[in-house]
Amino acid sequence: MRINDDAEHDAPIFARRVPPPSRERLYRSPISHGFAALAFYVDGVAHIEQRGTWTLEPGDVLVVPAGQAHRLIDSRQTDMWGVGVYAPCLAPERSAALLDPFERVREGASPVIRIPSARHPFLERLFNELSAISTTRKPAHAVRESLLTLIVSEVTSAVAWSNDAAPQTSLVSRSLHFIERHCLEPLTLNEIAAAMGRTPSHVTTALTRATGRSAVAWIIAGRMAEARRRLLHSNERVDAIAEQVGYADVTHFIRVFRRAHGATPAAWRAGQRRAPAQLSP
Repeated sequence: MRINDDAEHDAPIFARRVPPPSRERLYRSPISHGFAALAFYVDGVAHIEQRGTWTLEPGDVLVVPAGQAHRLIDSRQTDMWGVGVYAPCLAPERSAALLDPFERVREGASPVIRIPSARHPFLERLFNELSAISTTRKPAHAVRESLLTLIVSEVTSAVAWSNDAAPQTSLVSRSLHFIERHCLEPLTLNEIAAAMGRTPSHVTTALTRATGRSAVAWIIAGRMAEARRRLLHSNERVDAIAEQVGYADVTHFIRVFRRAHGATPAAWRAGQRRAPAQLSP
């Protein structure tokens, strides 16, 4: 699923209705997102490649963990809702439950979940409401988290998880899991490698081959997502935000942010606040 190509998004949690793709968006090489995503199909049929080949029909949800490669092979008049979430921006007390479906798919569970037909209207209303508030920078982040919680609850309730032992978690999955939970700290590649029991080069090579991003790039992506959230939704000083997203040196933070977004944090914040509210993403 491709919610909005490979662009980064201002909002840490976002949703939108996704129309049928154009033919030129089919049969491409696999892609991966910097955010975790759910796609709820309400019409048509799609064939997706994601650790295997899957057929998605109305009532199916596709679970795509951040960094997991996937590809749209074929699509026939599909209509779906998509939601994306940057894991490092979630409140710590909620993150485990909200990320559970994505972690299970990373560990080898099926990425396709069938939602009971009686629950379709309610789930569509949740997506619609989350999409509607994506047109503005208000309400608060907590409201978006609450709606996402309800959506994820519908998905997890639909799954009859096996009592069998879970598949062995891969190095890539464990590394991404670790980065998502620690990237707002002064995290280094050496620390990730030590936690994984591997060498730094082994970890970052595995991540790059599987996701197209190195370990350091994943750390930066998580930090930038939280920095954007704080710049948009608070009046905190740039130096305070830098420290909160893992940068002891504000000058280095500004340099990294400008390289990622084409403007300094202060200029980006001012530009976003001057711009009229629009669908995000």
